[in-house]
Amino acid sequence: MLAFEIAGGEAVAFALLNNLQLIDISNNLGDSKSLACHPYTTTHSSMSPQDRVSLGISPGHIRLSVGLEDAQDLITDLEQAFAKATQ
Repeated sequence: MLAFEIAGGEAVAFALLNNLQLIDISNNLGDSKSLACHPYTTTHSSMSPQDRVSLGISPGHIRLSVGLEDAQDLITDLEQAFAKATQ
């Protein structure tokens, strides 16, 4: 499990998630398949914006649960999604 912040906020985070080809989007992380989540609008959406920020959950925050796929395949998927999202 890892979390990262992408510059550009929610719009760029959604673009990145929507451009993933191998990694699936899910609210439930922790599987043999790699999964990504945007907690600001899913798992923590019922919290106030101030509470989310105090937990480090911003509009550009993404969580990634790494599964059993080949590491290079995951890296390649993230690289192409980052490239498309930040164009």
